[in-house]
Amino acid sequence: MTGFLRKKTIAQAKKMTEVEQFKLKRELSSWQLLLYVLGATIGAGIFVLPGTTAALHAGPGVIVSFLIGGIVTIAVGLAYVEFASMAPVAGSAYTYSYIALGEIIAWIIGWDLLLEFTVISSTVAVGWSGYVDSLLQSIGIHMPEVLTKDIAHGGVVNLPAVVGWLIVSWITLSGIKNVGRSNTIFTFAKVGAIILFIVIGVFHVSPINWTPFTPFGWTGVMAGAALVFFAFTGFDGVTTVLEEVKNPQKTIPRALIGGLTVLTLIYALVALILTGMVPYIQLDVPNPTVFALQQAGIQWGGAIVSVAVIFGLLATMIANTTSATRVLFAMSRDGLLPDRIAQTSKRTGVPVISTIIVVVTGILLSGFLSIGELAEFANIGGLTAFALTTLSVIILRFTRPDEKRIFRVPALWLVGTIGIVGSLALIFSLPLFTILRFTIWLAIGLIIYFVYGYKHAKIQ
Repeated sequence: MTGFLRKKTIAQAKKMTEVEQFKLKRELSSWQLLLYVLGATIGAGIFVLPGTTAALHAGPGVIVSFLIGGIVTIAVGLAYVEFASMAPVAGSAYTYSYIALGEIIAWIIGWDLLLEFTVISSTVAVGWSGYVDSLLQSIGIHMPEVLTKDIAHGGVVNLPAVVGWLIVSWITLSGIKNVGRSNTIFTFAKVGAIILFIVIGVFHVSPINWTPFTPFGWTGVMAGAALVFFAFTGFDGVTTVLEEVKNPQKTIPRALIGGLTVLTLIYALVALILTGMVPYIQLDVPNPTVFALQQAGIQWGGAIVSVAVIFGLLATMIANTTSATRVLFAMSRDGLLPDRIAQTSKRTGVPVISTIIVVVTGILLSGFLSIGELAEFANIGGLTAFALTTLSVIILRFTRPDEKRIFRVPALWLVGTIGIVGSLALIFSLPLFTILRFTIWLAIGLIIYFVYGYKHAKIQ
């Protein structure tokens, strides 16, 4: 078994970044990195899921669901910052676990992350489709349902979602500099949409709508936390692009912790206003923020938010698609998958084959599965990676205490416990069928590892 648990040193991880055929370009500034955190996370989780979660699981208690998710995420985020400051290389939790826990655990986490980032983008693509369809209907264009819904809901293929993927693929293949620029523009659009909703919505809140606060009980609130946790997934994607960031050790702590704190407060505030504007039982709609404004008679506000969200959700897709390709790139560069997948374009510095693989997979997922199924699938992959990354940081404190750490997690015993136990609690709050699907995904990954990855790994 020792072969399966062989570990990579931090020096080996850094050395791999200098191989010319696998070299990425350092183009992202600290400001772009902060916006990358916001771009990767603010998406369908806040523009789509709060309504469904309130209506079916938590009621107005969805506010607490968001706070629970935020506390767990910040605890995990601190662990990511410590690791990122030690090893500023591509691969996120995959690379970290390769250093701390060994190869087979790294493979499992890498396989999880591929699932997480690709499915996040696919989920957002479905949400993007809902807003595009709503906007088209507002100007008199009605697409047939067979082209706007997944198979399970009476459609054939979700065509707008596929179009969204094609736009994202064009941007991601053009280079990391264009990814940063596009993400900045689109992120400003969706942050503007959130501010507009809050400013208008606060004047149309009826406190009576917050009663009863937990109609489904606290079990419903926890089930809601497991679902809306999707709104926080993707933040770890910032650590997949560290080889493309200028001065990563200093910028990562500010971008991650600052971004996650702001996100938690924004999400809770949006949920508070949303459930105050409309009775929770009416919120099972694909575009709850627009629906709430329309119910308040503010049609123009709904139209503006729809347009801003359409652009904003593209930022989430761009960031998470980029993250998925960089994890696939890192695994392939290490030999666990064919290294041809990791080769970068000399002109753009982009791993082209890995990008194409992720985009095609995402098109298939978002074209044929519902948003609820996709969100739950993304959550379990992300939560598993979060728990193992936090565990990795704790292990390295004991096994490599003298390793240089620019940032150290304060009160690691407490923060680590919150991160690990919180992640596991949210995993087991997900539907059993989702856990079964995830088990099948892991089994497929392990077959690939034993057939190919173990024999071809470059760390022997």
